[in-house]
Amino acid sequence: MQKIKRDDKVMVITGRDRGKIGTVTRALDDGRLYVSGINMVKRHTKGNPQAGQPGGIIEKEAPIEASNVAIYNGATNKVDRVGFKILADGKKVRIFRSSGDQIDS
Repeated sequence: MQKIKRDDKVMVITGRDRGKIGTVTRALDDGRLYVSGINMVKRHTKGNPQAGQPGGIIEKEAPIEASNVAIYNGATNKVDRVGFKILADGKKVRIFRSSGDQIDS
């Protein structure tokens, strides 16, 4: 089970986007994440009229290492660490380390 998953709210803790908050849109297997509005890069793209793609300078998201972000706890408005807990029915869930509150619904 991964500590950070898709649709989690995260804050960047290091790098040029430090302090920004975004939502994880994709989590790759190699430990990198796509976060909305974070790590934006410009790509010079050649247009393809058959596919309907315009050419020019396109701004898009690049992946960021999972170690450079921390999960955002909305209750405390701070970043937090992720822990795991096994419930009585045997289900494994993620929790915030500071409060013990469950992340997953």
